[in-house]
Amino acid sequence: MIHGESAIASETTVRAGLSANLAKLWRYGLVLSRQRDVADDLVQQTCVRALERAQQFADGTRLDHWLLSILHSIWLNELRSRRVRFGQGQVEAREALVFDGAEIADQKMEALQVMKRVNDLPEAQRMAVFLAYVEGFSYREVATVLDIPIGTVMSRLAAARAKLAEGEV
Repeated sequence: MIHGESAIASETTVRAGLSANLAKLWRYGLVLSRQRDVADDLVQQTCVRALERAQQFADGTRLDHWLLSILHSIWLNELRSRRVRFGQGQVEAREALVFDGAEIADQKMEALQVMKRVNDLPEAQRMAVFLAYVEGFSYREVATVLDIPIGTVMSRLAAARAKLAEGEV
């Protein structure tokens, strides 16, 4: 019966934490896909999968890491599926940055330039930059979410910083 109680506790934790993580999931979905509608779909699929597999969530671990890992996995599966359907199909890149009307024009231009440079990074670097610098994850946490060695995270971030520094905004 303890196993059943644990599964119920996990489901309760996942349900309670989903809404608090929706914005973070959506931002990551947007970084990956560069498309709002695709980001929406990724978040929806992540929520469904998290609820279906809530018993797999280990109490005491960070729910946001678990959810981001699920979203990342769904994205990779989508990319594989697209490649199968369309050969080496590319993910369509659209302008994804929207500003509040109260923003000053200079801030808009600078932010657009930064976002363009970040969006021009290779996907692997872009994901690492988002998780480390936007979401504030440690290198170890980024490695966990992306399921790669920490040295690879460090390498990707160093390469991204070098590339971004080449054309400082």
